[in-house]
Amino acid sequence: MKSPRRPAVPGSGCPTLVLFTRYPRPGQTKTRLIPALGPEGAARAHQEMTEHTMNRLRRVVLEQRLKFEVRFTGGSLPEMQQWLGRAAILISQPEGDLGERLARTAAEAFAKGATSIILVGSDCPSLDSAHVGIALDQLGRHPLVFGPATDGGYYLVGLSRPLPELFAGIHWGTQHVLAESIANAHRLGIKPFLLPELADVDEPADLANWDRAQINSRTLSVIVPALNEASHLPTTLASVARGQPDEIRVVDGGSVDQTCDVAVGFGAKIISSSPGRARQMNQGAAGARGEILLFVHADTELPADYREPIIAALRCPGTVGGAFSFRIREPFAGRSLIEWFTNARSRLWQMPFGDQGLFIRRWTFEYLGGFPDIALMEDYEMVRRLRRLGKVVTLSQDARTSGRRWLELGLLRTTLINQLTIMGYRLGIAPSRLARFYYHG
Repeated sequence: MKSPRRPAVPGSGCPTLVLFTRYPRPGQTKTRLIPALGPEGAARAHQEMTEHTMNRLRRVVLEQRLKFEVRFTGGSLPEMQQWLGRAAILISQPEGDLGERLARTAAEAFAKGATSIILVGSDCPSLDSAHVGIALDQLGRHPLVFGPATDGGYYLVGLSRPLPELFAGIHWGTQHVLAESIANAHRLGIKPFLLPELADVDEPADLANWDRAQINSRTLSVIVPALNEASHLPTTLASVARGQPDEIRVVDGGSVDQTCDVAVGFGAKIISSSPGRARQMNQGAAGARGEILLFVHADTELPADYREPIIAALRCPGTVGGAFSFRIREPFAGRSLIEWFTNARSRLWQMPFGDQGLFIRRWTFEYLGGFPDIALMEDYEMVRRLRRLGKVVTLSQDARTSGRRWLELGLLRTTLINQLTIMGYRLGIAPSRLARFYYHG
């Protein structure tokens, strides 16, 4: 996997990406969908489409070092902050019709030093980072970019300089919006670049587009690294299968027991890899087809209803990953104390470990370069990198892991080894040395 990129900190003199949206108030949002969904359902669809769009644009915001704004209407700033948190800069839309609002927003961005601006809507579920990336590239060659919508409007407009006349005299909300805007551009002596045509969601007949987008964004691949885990794997894979993921990928590091036979019995795909948990998980992720990746240790049992909580957590703007609450299967003295401290650390410092089941969107995993290929602490380092991008959540559902190390080594010795290993890593001791201490200390 490639090296992780440093999170961008945009400032002045950079491109600006602006998402236009509305606070999802029932009866005032997506009103044309109300006959099919009702007021509450239409508002909820708009809320989810906005969150979906923000998540799909996050990659290009990071990679291209964009300033990202959400221009909103229909709600107050506190309401928007409660909804979207700190996932973007939140600014109320200017007054006027849509054309006046677009023109004023663009003018403000250029006045603040933007080198270019891209404005997008929140109801085009197929819009993603690739479309914005192409638009940014073309704005280096063209002063104007449109993303045409199938209904005659556009889902994106990009400008390399202010063009207030572009939005004048447009009959907004009609099938002539794009044609009239292009005519305005031609009068200004500009030939715009056109992106691929995409469908947005305005009418009940358009909801099929939203359904398809949701299905794709909810696909889940579970990746289980394993090495001679035939005794623990049946419990793990039984719990994985209950959640009905789109695929189960067991990455075998050269087992000499029945690990692969057990995995096949649960319908898992077997991937062969050289040993090393980080290397195995990266190998498993490389061919995964899910938009969400869930990494599960071979001796960890997932909660029965794990899929929906993962999807709900990652839908929240600003959340980049997470894990489950920590529990140990076998009883022993001091177990509850270990669980309490582990969960407190996981929630307060957003530092879950791999035996809690780590989940992450595939693009985020790729952006970070995967797990660092080190002998130990790959999960710790991955979560540290995740925290620089956004929030890492700990779900209330429990993942139950094997307590074999505590049973074999005892509570005090195991806890001491764990804490010294973390301390050593933070002090810069080589993971290969820490691995020898961890497994043989």
